Amino acid sequence: MNPSIVMDRLRSWFVLIPLLLLLGAIYWLSQQVEPLPVKPDNSMRHDPDFMINQFTATTLNVQGKPQYVMSAKKLIHYPDDNSTHVEAPALSSFEPDKPPLHIYADKGMMSGKGDEIFLHENVKIVRAASTDQSEMTFTTSYLHVIPDLGLAETDQPVMLVDERNIVRAIGMKFDSKAHIVKLLAQVRSQHVPKNP
Repeated sequence: MNPSIVMDRLRSWFVLIPLLLLLGAIYWLSQQVEPLPVKPDNSMRHDPDFMINQFTATTLNVQGKPQYVMSAKKLIHYPDDNSTHVEAPALSSFEPDKPPLHIYADKGMMSGKGDEIFLHENVKIVRAASTDQSEMTFTTSYLHVIPDLGLAETDQPVMLVDERNIVRAIGMKFDSKAHIVKLLAQVRSQHVPKNP
């Protein structure tokens, strides 16, 4: 084989060798600076961390007797906003020398500390009858309850029914400890006289 032909072939390969080395370096560099895989941002997710079916919780007073009893068909806690959602909640309050108070709804949400309860859909408050008062029932679509203060309020339409009265209004503030009901607006009442 002619040495000049071999030299010409080697020269053509010498031109390709730096180009191949450059391509290899570029590939290696691109692998080194490739962005890390994107991790999903779970901070925007609203997933429960626990659920309880058919639960009942009782708070006792200083004498060791039930003061509040809360039950629900289902309780779901969400850690991202520390909220607790309940299905078919029922809250009962027992005060000495006062008739029991029961509150029911289709849905509810408790604040992170549990000191406030927000009830939605078919909300019903029932104050049991006492020796001098008949049973009283309130119905509304929304109710904000602060159990420790004995307060309940709504800005939605409310209907109050007792033995002889039907009262409709927009908005209500109810203080169960002081036995005061304040109807806020558009109050209309129907009174049924007692039969002689």
